[in-house]
Amino acid sequence: MRYNPNANLTLEHMKKPTTYSKTFIFIITFLLLSCGMVAQTLNRPTPIRNPNFGGSGSGWTAACASASFNEYFVNFTWSANPNVNSDNTFVLELSDATGNFTNPIVLTTVTDRNNSNDFNIQFSLPTNTRGNGYKLRVKSTSPVLFSPETIAYNMYYINYRNPIRITENGSGIIGNGKIAICDGGTAVIAVDNVPNAETYQYIWRRSSTVLPDKGPSITVSQNGMYSVEIDYGNVCSGSAGTLSNLITVEGGTKLGIAINAPTTTAFCAGETAAPLEATINNSDLFYTWYKNNVEVSARTRGQFSYTIDTNLADFNGDYTVKIEGDGICSETTAPVTITKTGGFTVTETNALDMVILPGQTKTLEVNTTASSPTYQWFRNGTAIAGATNNTYNTTQAGTYYVQVLQSGACAATTNSGTTTIVAPTSLELVTNYTTSYSDCDNSTILLDVNIINAVSSAGIRTDVTADLKDSLSYQWKKDGIDVPGATAATISLTQVTENGVYTLDASIASFLMTSNSLPVVLKSDEVVSITASDLTVCNNTETITVSTTNNLTGETFQWLRNGTVVNTTDTTLATSETGIYQLVISREGCPISSNEITINPFDASLISLDAPEDLVLVEGSSRTVTANGGTAYEWRDESNNVISNSSSVTLTNEGTYILTAFIDACVVLKEITVSYRDTFRIPNVITVNGDGINDLWLLPNTYANQDDVRVIIQNTQGTELLNVTNYQNNWPQSSMTFPTQNMIFYYTLQKGNEVVKQGTITVIK
Repeated sequence: MRYNPNANLTLEHMKKPTTYSKTFIFIITFLLLSCGMVAQTLNRPTPIRNPNFGGSGSGWTAACASASFNEYFVNFTWSANPNVNSDNTFVLELSDATGNFTNPIVLTTVTDRNNSNDFNIQFSLPTNTRGNGYKLRVKSTSPVLFSPETIAYNMYYINYRNPIRITENGSGIIGNGKIAICDGGTAVIAVDNVPNAETYQYIWRRSSTVLPDKGPSITVSQNGMYSVEIDYGNVCSGSAGTLSNLITVEGGTKLGIAINAPTTTAFCAGETAAPLEATINNSDLFYTWYKNNVEVSARTRGQFSYTIDTNLADFNGDYTVKIEGDGICSETTAPVTITKTGGFTVTETNALDMVILPGQTKTLEVNTTASSPTYQWFRNGTAIAGATNNTYNTTQAGTYYVQVLQSGACAATTNSGTTTIVAPTSLELVTNYTTSYSDCDNSTILLDVNIINAVSSAGIRTDVTADLKDSLSYQWKKDGIDVPGATAATISLTQVTENGVYTLDASIASFLMTSNSLPVVLKSDEVVSITASDLTVCNNTETITVSTTNNLTGETFQWLRNGTVVNTTDTTLATSETGIYQLVISREGCPISSNEITINPFDASLISLDAPEDLVLVEGSSRTVTANGGTAYEWRDESNNVISNSSSVTLTNEGTYILTAFIDACVVLKEITVSYRDTFRIPNVITVNGDGINDLWLLPNTYANQDDVRVIIQNTQGTELLNVTNYQNNWPQSSMTFPTQNMIFYYTLQKGNEVVKQGTITVIK
């Protein structure tokens, strides 16, 4: 309900003394119910045992999914008062690995349980789930509500579940499973058989000590036995079975290996080369040969030499050898550089596909690294007489290349790549977007020449873009009309006012061409923002106004509630329904969506107290009661006096107290009754011997000195000896006599018409 100071029943009328409290509470309860303050309550989903396994047992405490098993269940309950809407869907959501629901993952949806308040939900883990902090919750879509979140769970999808292999430098060679390091050196141990190994986190151990490294490789400098497994969390790691082999790292002896200096390090292609030899020739050691750090001869026992194959085009490079063996350090030599004499390259400086127009001359040119080269140009496979320079001018179409000869000790011949020159009957122009483009997805776009084809009389197309692109004259058109100043091969579009269909006209010599059409529909960069006069609906007759500062006059727009259009005409939206609201404006044919605003139903349970509604105090003590969940508070005693305007009040005296709590403009009322706890029992024996001790019948202050408590004392014949209110703890009077010992009297304590206590009093003289 929402407070209305002008209504017939105001808060002031509601806050009456305690004689009206029961009627007051009834009225408030009726109003809360009739105003729709009671709503659905979604309970926290609870993990349960997979019902397909049969038997009994507790629910799962961690989820270790894989391709062979990925079926889990939770139980979900909710209270329906009122029921959810007929279009409601229950959604089971998963947080990120830290328990954050900013971008929840939808695990599954349930559409057929709107009339069931207790059901199970089956789900599977996404294949990228890896972490110890995942939480679950359930969302209802109509109305939009969320259950409390679960505790955090270990959840892992086990993509890889085979034993890991680790080797030195990830070489894949286990050998004897030992690595020797010395002289303060280090070695690298790496995973070599796990696909996409870098996407996992790992648990590395040296003997039984867990190391801080988490990646797929580790640099080691200490002796010990090293192993690794994929980190699937405390629960799932063991079941995955990824524990690797052991590698023992130990100290060793450094031998100081090198490669004997060869007699020559420069060779012609095909020339016989003397073998490279290591300075240590030991049949018990393993040798691995490398060129430019790439293995060229596999790890082989005793292979201390390597012969270079100069018939390979790229035999030149830096050669090294690595030795390994029991009790020694793994060592790699300094490189020996082998060069290739007489090798040369030929590079074309012109485009490989060119177009020749009537009256034009095309120049072909190459550069070479050959020493003292000679040239011979070819057209369509036939040598061209006199074409013996590195350039050649032609007026004919055809396929051209040049042969370059190097003379001397390492004589060799190399042909250039081919260049195709075409004489077209027409030119074809193709334009395209330079980046990914979709209508209303881009706010800017660049259009460019994509392909220029030379088309022969036979219809054969040759791509001559590189040759012609910078030589054409251009004019861009929008919707068939020239765009002023747009005379380059590209055009940049940045405004929605530039939306339209674009073509490009181009010309060179006598050739005219028009490109394909490119439609452009850019979205506006305008920001649409909406606000609401309130975010909580207190009852189904209250109106909340959703509005925007954007000018909607004359515009096409849609107000959405939970993704459904609810209004297309009003510039502000009046609503009394809960849901997620959004405004979509159409600009130049593209929708612009605003922020989302969620209007929630009012929930009186948002206001809580840290004390019971029936509060019992020891007389003389006090208790501070604090309310939570409100935006403003007012406490009143049973005389309707305001005693606090904060969230807390300190109560000392008996009575009924009323809290009025505000959540923005919504009101919740709560009542607390304070009573005293008896600190001593009503005495049933007194001694009237005049010693000043226990001479009077003393009542606790709950009954003594109270105007609404009547005290009646009778003798055994039923004669009333005392019948008073506001009893002063003064019976018997000093003038009263007791003729016999151990005389018995009867007392009754009444509050209104109700007898609250009764019993006997024995008087001892």
